[in-house]
Amino acid sequence: MLELLYQRRSVREFTSREIDPVTVDKIIEGLLLSPSGRGSRPWEFIVVDDRKTIMDLSKSKEHGSSFLKDAPLAVVVLGNPEISDTWIEDTSIASSYALLMAESLGLGACWIQIRGRYHSFGKLSESYVKELLHIPENLAVESIIAFGFPDKKPQGYTRQSLLFEKVHANIYKNSRGV
Repeated sequence: MLELLYQRRSVREFTSREIDPVTVDKIIEGLLLSPSGRGSRPWEFIVVDDRKTIMDLSKSKEHGSSFLKDAPLAVVVLGNPEISDTWIEDTSIASSYALLMAESLGLGACWIQIRGRYHSFGKLSESYVKELLHIPENLAVESIIAFGFPDKKPQGYTRQSLLFEKVHANIYKNSRGV
């Protein structure tokens, strides 16, 4: 698992190669295995492989979603605030599981934050995605995860690149030791 974490990086450039249905099923299984507060499972997922819909989803934010247009697969991560007050955390965990599943399957992936972002002046990204995908009003859109075979993959992390100074033992100590 540690090796997987060292290698996982956000991938925003994909080849044109499609993802086979067995691999998509494994991604879905991984999503459904993600934990949630009190086992409430307030998440739902929309798996998108339709090229036109992916192209439309790539326009969901003013900045930071256009690369989705080249991905062969997207998963829209939804949360239900009526089920759990920890839906944001739970959908974030599910999104993280999706990224790790991609890495374990030899795919690249990248999280596209939707909640709290803007599609255009005065219009939330969430509203745009809800209209596009006919998402019920009671569900919230946390993220979109882009999946594909990496065209360019950033180099993984090394132990030397880790920020161990951000880890504190027993109490918080700043750089002055206080």
